[in-house]
Amino acid sequence: MTQIRHFLDLNDIPVDTLKQILANAHRLKKEKFHPPQLFSGLSLAMVFDKRSTRTRMSFEVAMKQLGGHVIVMTADDMHLTGAESLEDTSKVLSRFVDAAMFRISSHEKLLEIAKYSTIPVINGLTDHSHPCQIMADLVTIEEKLGSIQCKKIAWFGDYNNVARTIAQASKIWDFELVAAVPEELAPASSDGIIITQDVAAAAKDADVIVTDTWVSMGQEGKDIKKFLPFQVNSALMAKAKPGAIFMHCMPIHRGEEVTDEVLASPASVIYDEAENRLHAQKAILAWCLEGAGVEVA
Repeated sequence: MTQIRHFLDLNDIPVDTLKQILANAHRLKKEKFHPPQLFSGLSLAMVFDKRSTRTRMSFEVAMKQLGGHVIVMTADDMHLTGAESLEDTSKVLSRFVDAAMFRISSHEKLLEIAKYSTIPVINGLTDHSHPCQIMADLVTIEEKLGSIQCKKIAWFGDYNNVARTIAQASKIWDFELVAAVPEELAPASSDGIIITQDVAAAAKDADVIVTDTWVSMGQEGKDIKKFLPFQVNSALMAKAKPGAIFMHCMPIHRGEEVTDEVLASPASVIYDEAENRLHAQKAILAWCLEGAGVEVA
């Protein structure tokens, strides 16, 4: 029996496989105007418990451009918050579609869904990790700067799901990650990355400066004063290497985690990064659906 290919966390997937998915994302981007019909006759369910722009657009367009179909549901539509068990929901969903993408808060719930599913389950975002976003980020960095190996990536702000996933990627792709975060929000274990409150040292000679919103959906009213010293501005960018790029997975709170001046500068690659969600998603879907006969030529 073919093993089901879930895409839940970078740490779950062999290194060579992740690198091949990344190479396929570059390949599929080159074919963006003549997309191969890899997913003809296949269907993807997308389930959300929070609003989404880039995740929904990138997965839906990826599936449709490559010949497949999508169905979009909220968590309430799926009874994920109701009386039906996750086992029943997962097993029924598996009878209707070929793969499912979930953008839901609870990582534990995602793991339980995957446990009972007989189709590939993809982590579109949980509070724990955001592997699809980081694959798109890696596509962007390689496009702009070449191989990511031995590059210095500097993260500023909250140590959240995106930061945790970049930390996973740093070991797989062998790059240096320095995370400048408020002391009280630093992870209990640095796990091989550098954690600091010195923003100047973090930015010094960085190839990539990265941040994210300080207030995620569901955290409205959160006190942001502790984050103000970690804002990405022109002075901070000036400490990075010449030619360094700025990244943000969006949505952006302008004037909080990053200034308009940085966003408007040549260093900003945020829209390339957003587009690359589409191409990374295509490659992830293709790998997950290989058991259905999909192959990136």
